[in-house]
Amino acid sequence: MSVSQLTQAERDAALAELDGWSLRGDGKAIECGFEFDDFVDAFGFMTRVAILAQSQDHHPEWFNVYNKVEITLTTHDADGLSQRDVKLAKAIDKLV
Repeated sequence: MSVSQLTQAERDAALAELDGWSLRGDGKAIECGFEFDDFVDAFGFMTRVAILAQSQDHHPEWFNVYNKVEITLTTHDADGLSQRDVKLAKAIDKLV
């Protein structure tokens, strides 16, 4: 199944709807950082994101140190941002 990359207008509109997410320097991904009280809270969040990502069959690139989680979303099949990234970012935002 082919996945379409968002146009610049679609990308700009999506970013306007996402709180705290920013466009990566190359324009092919969105990124957001989350901070929690401690490692257990951060890991719990990552677990909830993992279950959500698996249900959407769309998996984040992420990095965790203690109470901080950094998430990057991109669609490799589209070689950039797609509606799948926007959908997952909105769902992730509902978890915090």
